[in-house]
Amino acid sequence: MNKPIMNCLLCERELQGGMGWKELLTAVLPKTICQRCEQRFEKVTQQLDADVVTLFHYNDAMKDFLHRYKFMHDVVLAHVFNREIAAHLNRNPRLIIPIPMHPESLKQRTFSHVDECLKAANIPFEQHLAKLSSEQQSKKTRQERLSTAQLFEVTNPAAIKHKNIVLFDDIYTTGTTFRHAKKALLEAGANTVDGFILIHS
Repeated sequence: MNKPIMNCLLCERELQGGMGWKELLTAVLPKTICQRCEQRFEKVTQQLDADVVTLFHYNDAMKDFLHRYKFMHDVVLAHVFNREIAAHLNRNPRLIIPIPMHPESLKQRTFSHVDECLKAANIPFEQHLAKLSSEQQSKKTRQERLSTAQLFEVTNPAAIKHKNIVLFDDIYTTGTTFRHAKKALLEAGANTVDGFILIHS
């Protein structure tokens, strides 16, 4: 996004403060949502899995955000959580790999919502996974998700061999997507694989 964000991306209220000296001198990303909207999102205070960090709970505010971002194709909303994502991944020495979409799903949605979040936070990443099925995990029952066949393959094993990797995704429900991607990467030669996920459902 090239022009400054003057109004909250979610409610369009005027943002207070704008780009100050702190942002200019330290390269901190500017605010994109107002304090009132920030307070509607519930942060995760206790992590449930040793190898996965999640930032927010899946409350009503988050449901509304995801609906607008993913299904109403409001791509600019990729910037809503850019500060939080940057704070956790900026200057991270590990290789960051986003969970990919199946080509058919990408064609229908027209953009990769996971990739766009990383781009908005100025986080470098590499794509070394391909999704094998166009089935959406959100449409399956918990039991169906847990019994799903391998969802991913590694497209360039040499690029991930002996690497420490962080997998980035938007939402964690049963953990099936993360576990499948982690298994594929470890079997292809990755050293370690951890997860950094925006929402815990």
